[in-house]
Amino acid sequence: MTWLFALGFALIIFGFILTFISAVMIFLAGLRFRGKTRGGGLIMIGPIPIIFGTDERTVKTLIILSIALIIIAFIFMLIPILM
Repeated sequence: MTWLFALGFALIIFGFILTFISAVMIFLAGLRFRGKTRGGGLIMIGPIPIIFGTDERTVKTLIILSIALIIIAFIFMLIPILM
């Protein structure tokens, strides 16, 4: 059971690092191109998504991502019941 805790903790740390790196990359790309910037965000509170974005394409992509994350969450919720 301790390896699950370590795996979960490592994934959380990896997520923070990945978020920081992507924010820096977006910032640097914005400095270079000076064009129209698009962006959006997806916040998952349990299986409920909160989606926001600057254009329609970004929001559609985030909706697809949120559906995939909800399906994955429900699969992980069902694993203990099936075993």
